[in-house]
Amino acid sequence: MSAPRSTLFRSDHVLTLGENEIDGPGGVVVRDSRLSAVLTVDELARTERCWDDVVDLGSRTLMPGFVDPHAHVEVASKASRQMVDVRAPACPDVASVLATLREHRDQARDGWLVAQGNLFFDQKLRDRRFPTREELDTVCPGLAVVIRAGGHLSILNSKALELAGIDEDFRSVDYSVTGKPSVQRDAHGRPTGVVSEMDKLLPLPGLRVDEERDAVEAGVRELFTAHGVTTLGEISDTVEGGLRAYDDAITAGRLKARIHVYLWVPGSVTLDEACDHRRWAQLRSPDDMLSIQGVKVFADGGYSAARAALTRPYATGDGHNCGEIAFSTEEIVEIAQRTNAAGLQLAIHANGDHAQLHVCDALEKAALRGCPRIRLEHAGNFVPDYDELSSAWRRARIVPVPQPTFIHNFAEFLPEYLGEYSRSRQFPLRRLLDDGWPISGSSDVWVGSEIGQTDPFRSIASCVGRRTFHGGTLNLDQVVTVREALRMHTFGGAHAMQQETTRGTLEVGKLADMIVLDRNPLAVGADELADIAVERVYLGGDLIHDIS
Repeated sequence: MSAPRSTLFRSDHVLTLGENEIDGPGGVVVRDSRLSAVLTVDELARTERCWDDVVDLGSRTLMPGFVDPHAHVEVASKASRQMVDVRAPACPDVASVLATLREHRDQARDGWLVAQGNLFFDQKLRDRRFPTREELDTVCPGLAVVIRAGGHLSILNSKALELAGIDEDFRSVDYSVTGKPSVQRDAHGRPTGVVSEMDKLLPLPGLRVDEERDAVEAGVRELFTAHGVTTLGEISDTVEGGLRAYDDAITAGRLKARIHVYLWVPGSVTLDEACDHRRWAQLRSPDDMLSIQGVKVFADGGYSAARAALTRPYATGDGHNCGEIAFSTEEIVEIAQRTNAAGLQLAIHANGDHAQLHVCDALEKAALRGCPRIRLEHAGNFVPDYDELSSAWRRARIVPVPQPTFIHNFAEFLPEYLGEYSRSRQFPLRRLLDDGWPISGSSDVWVGSEIGQTDPFRSIASCVGRRTFHGGTLNLDQVVTVREALRMHTFGGAHAMQQETTRGTLEVGKLADMIVLDRNPLAVGADELADIAVERVYLGGDLIHDIS
């Protein structure tokens, strides 16, 4: 039996981002899908040729593939296929939103016209408000119209409210899907059309199975692979349209990506089903291409829906709303202990500081030992009391998983929702890194995400330049270097998913997941980072994307 072939990838600029760092000319040798050697230019000159093929990348930069540990790939992929796009700034005001909906009435399915608007949609429209229920009623008589504004909040017209069974007597379910659901009402108790944390509970039409599968396969390629993302932490939406679709596509060779799935409880499966996944999942794909990594639960909701659980009241409303905790201490302890026993990594959405303190207290009580790392999603985004929160994180032994891309998405809007105190207490990335936190960067792409949100270089630019939606800057004392930002989106993402021994850097023994850039990110200004193009993507040393 002959030995596996080996290939040398040579470049004028290799950026390994590992412990034994190369930042200059050199090469890597790939054998049997892994890196068998990482060589400086001097070592290349001294090494007797021991490879079968050579790929000369010239002046282009070779670096590890990006790792996005928190994405809703299935949801985002389907959104472009089944929703009218009314996001700002393309739709700058309410009138434009209504006109766009009327123009696309033919896209209605089963009596529903569904659209996606951005997070903080009311702040991004010139009118600084949502379209009203009555305005949406004018789009088309008898048609149910709903705008999903970022995944935590939706605006429904009268027909949509009727079909969803939401009237003056409606009572929301008392459990968490994306946080505790709520219905906004006017002074007479009549639903205004604005609902929070209810998208999964609405009777919205779906795509056919073949449409779902086409959508997710195209979504992985276009939203992630084309931007150099080689490993994904996917928050599941459905079993058939997501998990099964990935398995079929990878097994058939149509999809080239490493996907680690976090089963959404109870959005896609029950906790019992998640913990028993080995019985029913029976994936055919190789483990290094597709696996069930863990469980994702929501301990509170979103800021845009005023449902993230805070220690101080929101600045909007009656001055008493602090959001709401979705799980009791006992429930969190049970979830943590059961996922730990099942060998599943637990990822807990906890936006607000009250939610994070509550979760950390419960995790201490769970007294877990030797368990998979527990992730606290969105920890590190809004940090009103750094010392208090970071101490709680350490006691609970969690990994904070922030989203630097949100600096652009909504950082400038939080003070109006939370109060002026929040302006200077967002995304303390410099301090987190200086204190040794192994933070990552992720897209958290979902319904209503910004165009380009899945491009890691957009997030890296946010880390370095800290530009907000309307072009301002946020807390420049918390800027990080380009190199640090690159590691956040490679090694940091791998660490968040407990995969740092197999990817995230170019080091001997790791998977040969590599990307080739049109320029050196360490040699451009902060304003150019978002324009860097990924020219090639290699997965296990195999070329899977090439723009040439």
